[in-house]
Amino acid sequence: MPRVNRWEIDLELASRMVREATSSAAANQALVSAAVVDAGGNLVAFSRMDGAEIAGPTLAVDKAYTATAHRAGTHELTELASPGAELAGLSAAAGGRYICFAGGLPLWDGNRVIGGIGVSGGTAAQDLAAAEAGLDVYLKESAS
Repeated sequence: MPRVNRWEIDLELASRMVREATSSAAANQALVSAAVVDAGGNLVAFSRMDGAEIAGPTLAVDKAYTATAHRAGTHELTELASPGAELAGLSAAAGGRYICFAGGLPLWDGNRVIGGIGVSGGTAAQDLAAAEAGLDVYLKESAS
């Protein structure tokens, strides 16, 4: 029987991802919250920069959750979830937990999503850039 190898997001890696995301945000003059979740959408690591908005802790976790659950960047869901579109009403599902604007990215291991990263507090572009910086940490680690 073949052995299944897979990546899992542990606290050390998730913490490095969150640190890189907040460092990227700071470099772009944004105050954000950043979160990493595992394959089940459970929080692994979180950080809120001093002075970041109060909605960020909820939104960052939910962006990571949404990216994991839907296997897509949250920015990719914006148009799909708009009124009259294919996924209209998505943001109201799951008790309003699905976030359909930029800042959430899935973490892929081959053809499986094993978690997600979410960033909230800046502009859509700042949140996405910070999430991408955190994602880069994962990509470098998983490639080695």
